[in-house]
Parts: sequence; C-alpha cells; structure tokens
Amino acid sequence: MEYVILILSLAGIVFAADFLVAGSVSIARKYKVSDFVIGAAIIGVGTSTPELTVSFIGALNGNADVAIGNVVGSNIFNVFGILGLTAMFFPVTFDRQNLKFEIPFCIGISVLLMLFSLNFFNGTSQCVSRIDGLVFLACFAFFMWLSFYRDKKMKLAAEVPEEASQTEKIDPMWLALLKVVGGLAALIFSCDLFVDNAVVIAKSFGVNDAFISLTLIACGTSLPELAASIAAALKKNTSMALGNIVGSNIFNIALILGLCSQVRPLTSTGITMVDYMVMIAAVVVLYAFGKDCKIQRWEGAILFLCFVAYTWYLISNQIA
Repeated sequence: MEYVILILSLAGIVFAADFLVAGSVSIARKYKVSDFVIGAAIIGVGTSTPELTVSFIGALNGNADVAIGNVVGSNIFNVFGILGLTAMFFPVTFDRQNLKFEIPFCIGISVLLMLFSLNFFNGTSQCVSRIDGLVFLACFAFFMWLSFYRDKKMKLAAEVPEEASQTEKIDPMWLALLKVVGGLAALIFSCDLFVDNAVVIAKSFGVNDAFISLTLIACGTSLPELAASIAAALKKNTSMALGNIVGSNIFNIALILGLCSQVRPLTSTGITMVDYMVMIAAVVVLYAFGKDCKIQRWEGAILFLCFVAYTWYLISNQIA
C-alpha cells in the first residue's frame, strides 16, 4: 500500500507545481517583478514549507540529525539534482546581477552554517545555538528586503519596462492567487504523504536517521522544488527555476534552522564535514558555471553526476 500512495503523491506534486508556477508567473507579470525574485520569494519560500515542517518536528523531538540533515541534504539535491536535471533539458539563463548578490549570498550563508557546526564562534557543543539562529533569521530578513529593493530599483532604472509577451496568458489576479495558494497547499499535502511513506519503507530496511534525512527526507521534501523548477522551465521561465533553487537554499538555512534553533539548540553528530563541504561546493560550482549567465546542458549533466556520486558515497558508508 505504501508504494501505491508513493506514486499517487508524486503525481499530486507534479500537478500542484504546475498550478503554483502558473499563478506565480501571472503575479510577476502583473506587478512587473522579475522571474528570479518571484522564484526566490514566492516559489522558493513556498516549496520549502515541507522542509520547514519536517525540520521543525525534528527539533521538537530533539532529533537534530533530522532537522539539520534535511536542510543540508535538500540544499545539495536542489543544486546538483534539481538544477542539474533541469539544465540538462532546458539550459538555465539568469541575470548578471544574480551573480553579484543572490548566489554569493547563498554561498556565504552555507559557509556560515558550516562554521557554526564547527563551533567556530560560540565554543559550545551546539551546532546551531539560539544566538546562531537569530543571526540566521536576521540574514533571511535582510535577503528578502534587499531582493525586492534591488528588483524595484532595477525596474525604475530600466529604459523600457518589462512587459509580458503577446502570446503569454496572464490570469486575473484572483485566479493567480487561487493557483498559488491551492497549488502550494496541494504540494505540501502530497509531499507529506510521499515523505511519510518513503520513511516507512526505508526504516523497514534498517537505515539510520542521518542517512534517511540526507537522502529520502531531503529529496522527498525537495520534490516541490523539482516539480516547480521543471514546470517553470517548460514555461520558458528558467530564471524563475534558478530563483526557486537559490531562494529555497537560503530559506532552508536562514529561516528553517533559525526557527528550529529557537525551539531547541541543535546539536548534530550524524552530519559530517563532508556533507557540509558538498553543500558549499554545490553553490560554488553553480557560481563558476554561471559566469556566462547560462547553465549549459553539459554543465547540467555534470551537476547531476555530482549528485549521483554523493548519493553513492552515502549509500556506500551506510552499507559499510
């Protein structure tokens, strides 16, 4: 029965993502907000809600391996897995401004999480203390404010305002909002079903919490990002797909771990330095590949192969 629910929930994720992206595109066109910012702010934050739920429950139950492993694993899967797979079929383009702010910001906050995990600042055994969490929350608030501020400033400075194409369908605002809210709700519900049944199946094989959080839970809670990114790419909005990934990664670290650490300081032993380094390397490679403001198909293939290699490393360690 678990396998049947797994398949049905996956289908629900795909259909819900299409509604979410369609509504978000209409809102972006209506208010002349860039695809990247809509992807980072609305879709990125929205599709990261499953990670928030899983990590928050993990923190409440005192299981920091689930809370932190879910975030680290999701961020790796977002870049190497989702963006790699998307770029293999639809080369991802974005603005040079993204290379100057959003992607470096993502690298910076990823490095900050690793430093916190090393107790670089507080000298305690806590991976993410309450003070560390407050720093993350402040970083998230700053990122959201500056993203919208820069986007508005760029629009005012532009000689010709961005308009929707003649052939692009724009929904009425009420319908766009309905698609966003309804699509997001369906995504969260479907994702919850998927993760619950995936964990039941995994535990029947006797694997540990750290491995489950880095793989099944991380990938499962990132299915909304995968579905939304592919849906955005199919609608020729690859910049929105990139915004979804970068926004989700920042949201996962800054807001999710920031909030979870306020519930209970997080101390993790199952997440290794290799996991943190792979998470950082994923965004660094993204930055390097994006120097020409485009992720080519062959670069997407390399990203995806990196995800396969990391997954094989985790499986090998689990078997050993």
